[in-house]
Amino acid sequence: MNKFISRFFASLCLLTAFATVPVNAQDAQYQDIHYNVDESHLTAEVGLNPRVTGELLIPETIVVGQHKYTVIAIGDKAFKGCKNLTSIVLPRSIERVYRSAFDGTGIMLNKDNWTDGCLWIDSILIATNKTVKPRFVVPEGTRLIAAGAFQGNKTVQRVELPTCISRIDHETFRDCKNLQKVVIPSSVTSIGEDAFLGSGIYANEKKWKKGALILEDCLVATNNDLPAKYVFKNKTPIRLIAERAFAGRKNLQSVTIPATVTAIPTAAFYNCENLTTVTIPNTVVSVGNFAFYNCPLLKSALLSENVERIGAGAFYGCINLQQQVLSDKIEILERATFFTCRTLKAITLPSHLRRIDAGVFAGCSKIESIDLPQTLTFIGEQAFAGCATLRKMVIPAGVSSLHKQVFQGCTRLYRIDLPNGIYALGEEALDGCVALELINIPKSTFRIGPRAFRNCQQLRGIVLVDHIQRIEEEAFLDCKMLEEVALPQSLQRLQRGAFSGCINLQKVILNERLKKIDDAAFYNCRSLREVQWNDSLRSIGTEAFLDCKNLRTPILSPDVEIGKNAFKGCK
Repeated sequence: MNKFISRFFASLCLLTAFATVPVNAQDAQYQDIHYNVDESHLTAEVGLNPRVTGELLIPETIVVGQHKYTVIAIGDKAFKGCKNLTSIVLPRSIERVYRSAFDGTGIMLNKDNWTDGCLWIDSILIATNKTVKPRFVVPEGTRLIAAGAFQGNKTVQRVELPTCISRIDHETFRDCKNLQKVVIPSSVTSIGEDAFLGSGIYANEKKWKKGALILEDCLVATNNDLPAKYVFKNKTPIRLIAERAFAGRKNLQSVTIPATVTAIPTAAFYNCENLTTVTIPNTVVSVGNFAFYNCPLLKSALLSENVERIGAGAFYGCINLQQQVLSDKIEILERATFFTCRTLKAITLPSHLRRIDAGVFAGCSKIESIDLPQTLTFIGEQAFAGCATLRKMVIPAGVSSLHKQVFQGCTRLYRIDLPNGIYALGEEALDGCVALELINIPKSTFRIGPRAFRNCQQLRGIVLVDHIQRIEEEAFLDCKMLEEVALPQSLQRLQRGAFSGCINLQKVILNERLKKIDDAAFYNCRSLREVQWNDSLRSIGTEAFLDCKNLRTPILSPDVEIGKNAFKGCK
């Protein structure tokens, strides 16, 4: 794998256990409670809080930094083992709760909180036990059923869900050995992974037809008896496919999704190694996270103009995907959507796109050009890393920063136009852009991050505007064609190795405020002949000008602290 995206690949692999933390999650704390916040969708999930006690109120919204997040979930094992947690109030914004969130809590251990074998919190069915009725009717008014609420229950035989329920969450009925029937209302629009795994329904061979377990009008799971070319056939048209329904089916080659289906769910075709074609109807409006993850032979899975969302990692690792249509209804391209789709040559972005999250096009080595819409305000780290044939980029005015490794390894990128308003060039933002010749640094820029221009071998000249306050370590390392540098007036410190290896650098103009030149700042700048020194300089670091063979050792004030071998190898 390309060295520029291998680290991102490793970090994303940790997120492919889709049942726990949201893909874009970041840790945050609000009023002593830990959350996982999703900056893309401005939502929050209650994270791990192992020491909560007493009575707890979860707010509907939290404020972290400059953003307000809506709390939509209580995460896996969120309060597990909190024996002194006696009660909790959950907001109406909650869309998902994990049964495991309350394992071992005072709430679950208190028998008075149980009614007819059920534990309820604010009209949410959290868990059941052996005293639940074998034929159980979930009452109307129940707004949610927690993931795993019936898991392992050997008493229940039949469950009727109310019309107010929209989701059967993952592992809800897992290992319910005696469960034979679940009445699923039309209000249910999604079924989580392994919702019926190990249940009496799952074990009943009569329920399976040609390798598919279909309950009423919902395809719940498949097995290895699935035909290579699968066409949905059922007396009642299939309207819903469960998460991971086809995951790992190595014999599956093609699928035609019926026009009654409106969503391709999370990891639906995860790791289908021989899947080549998926026919997707115009009725589909949503593609879930990791829907086609690691389908390396997939060539065709065209989406219609009706699609409103493509989830994180949806086409991750689809190395033979040749083209894709992005609807103008899409406003966010989520994390790693087309990661390593290295056959993808051209793609038109939605005209109203607001965000391109981390790694969306990383490793798409055949894309030559992408026009970014003016509505764009955010480009995440490694968004275009490893796009080896990308030649030119114009960054829209609403983008305020080039994030970490955003264009790392774009080896044919020769020009990038930055708007006024860019305040920072992040760590390794243009690292390895060996063909880069032209870049304008806007007056708004105050930071050039570590290794931002490392190994930009064709960069011949760059104007460092006077607002730049930080040129960080190895910022211009090995920029071999750079010939002259004038440090901005706002800069007081030049960090370690900033211009190390700039072998054709001949002239450096130090500004009047510069006080410190860090270690190896100009190491091996062997063509350097002239440095315009200033009176404000107080420190020159170790090996700062080591092996600058054409530079004469300067006569400096005795107040200047000079590090070991600072001028070794100079004239």
